[in-house]
Amino acid sequence: MKLQFGRFDLTLTRTWRIASGLSGAGTNTYGVVLVELSDAQARSGVGEAASTTRYAQPVEVIEAFLREVDASRLSFDDIAGSMKYLDTVAAGNDAAKCGINIALLDGATKAAKVPIYDHFKLGFTEGKHVTSFSIGIDTPDVIREKVREAGHYPVLKLKVGSPDDRANFTALREAAPTKPVRVDANEAWTTKEEALRNIEWLHAHGNIQFIEQPMPATSSRADMAWLKERSPLLLFADESYHHASDIEVAAECFHGVNVKLVKTGGISGAYEALQTARQRGLKTMIGCMIETSVLISAAAHLAELTDHLDIDGNILINNDPYVGCTAENGIISFATAPEKFGLRVKAR
Repeated sequence: MKLQFGRFDLTLTRTWRIASGLSGAGTNTYGVVLVELSDAQARSGVGEAASTTRYAQPVEVIEAFLREVDASRLSFDDIAGSMKYLDTVAAGNDAAKCGINIALLDGATKAAKVPIYDHFKLGFTEGKHVTSFSIGIDTPDVIREKVREAGHYPVLKLKVGSPDDRANFTALREAAPTKPVRVDANEAWTTKEEALRNIEWLHAHGNIQFIEQPMPATSSRADMAWLKERSPLLLFADESYHHASDIEVAAECFHGVNVKLVKTGGISGAYEALQTARQRGLKTMIGCMIETSVLISAAAHLAELTDHLDIDGNILINNDPYVGCTAENGIISFATAPEKFGLRVKAR
């Protein structure tokens, strides 16, 4: 097996800012690492590792891990064994492992002439799966502009966690009075009382689907369970739910989970995390970072396991090097995907 990888800087259509980055000026670029695996049988697969400051996995850390990987220990014929080997290279590093896992599954399923969603016996229903469109933290005037530009998307997700949250939400509602909205606090509300006040205020303004990660993942289980018991809106774990092994905290403290492939170490881990959450009666969604169509399409293959999707990372950039699933009017579709099998993506 041969492993190749390299950094690719994505350029955003607008400056991006969330609660964890309020002290800076936001970002206009976002680094990812693109991965390719190939073997002597002419099989090949592509993958992607999106960088993440929150989990201390910038591009440099991802590349450092990948340089330590012995590609001869990887195989399209033994994906589970390959992932076990990666855990012996170093603990954590889920973003880098995600890139390799996606490439392994892409190569294996292309060779088997099936899409990844059929490999997992899930299928994919066209016309069913809707992604939200994310509105980052900004000024009320810019929020109005962003919401109007996103008029063709049926569901919005508003990032909160700034002193201007209420003015920003009011601006969103001025531009989209009745559109369903998801609110992502990104751990911004530090006490259960503050979180409950904000949630009650949002609930009073109507048509909020749910709140993502209202409090820090380091909050006590007692405080998060207290908030769940009192919240008038559904609460989804993001930073509090990485792997299926986190299910006990998620079940006690949240109504649903947001699964991201960079947290689970790829499609295989995400499949397990989603199935485990569903078995415990939790709502499920798949989220994303700023990503190319490689990671977005990878997530879309698990859409049948979700109640909600937030896979708009490739919509927020203007230099996507791949073509895969589409999101016209927010509807995720493989109907025009350039490939029939594997990830169903192709380089431009």
